[in-house]
Amino acid sequence: MTTQILFIRHGETEWNRIKRIQGHIDIPLATTGVEQAQRLAQRLAQEAQEAQDGEMRLDGIYSSDLQRAQQTAQPIADALGLPLQLREALRERSYGAFQGLDSDEIAVRFPEPYAHWQTRDPDFAPPEGESLRQFYERVVQAVRPLVAAHPGGRIACVAHGGVLDCVRRFAGKLPLDAPRDYALLNTSLNVVDFIDDGSRAVIVSWADVSHLDAPSADDSFRRSPAAAK
Repeated sequence: MTTQILFIRHGETEWNRIKRIQGHIDIPLATTGVEQAQRLAQRLAQEAQEAQDGEMRLDGIYSSDLQRAQQTAQPIADALGLPLQLREALRERSYGAFQGLDSDEIAVRFPEPYAHWQTRDPDFAPPEGESLRQFYERVVQAVRPLVAAHPGGRIACVAHGGVLDCVRRFAGKLPLDAPRDYALLNTSLNVVDFIDDGSRAVIVSWADVSHLDAPSADDSFRRSPAAAK
């Protein structure tokens, strides 16, 4: 049995624009992010209305409890008449002391942890933060009960770039230290089929932003000139 999940990255925030790390800091959407969320809600509502035999139905909508995700998810829930269900486990990775800074500032304030971070070691954790491995396991464990709750169903899950990255790595069996070669775009639709108990997953489509009328920003950090050498 297959459960389909539409993973959605939240809309644009002011900190996304300047590449400042948000992590668990509760940043709201920018005006552009609100508009992106509204366009996505309109698209999903139209698809549901035009679909035959309920094939484009959504059986539920889940969201990270951080407001940038909630503000993206709520218009979808309202448009489809579904209750929005919050899950703390769907939060972005906790970057601890790195949160609120951009990469240049981290390199100056935390030179040794920054250098370790750049090695892509999955077990590296920023001071007071999560390692990538811990984050990945949290995301995988958060998705499994959603799959179990909707066998054969179709749901939406509004979260963060890091969460989408973990899902993509899980589905593609990609090493955690492998460089990313796929997009993680604001309010993108990323459709994944989970097989049986969710132990296997298949990417159906990725980084679909056809509902937007302007480019959507990728989830990436600005790198300092020294790190780029």
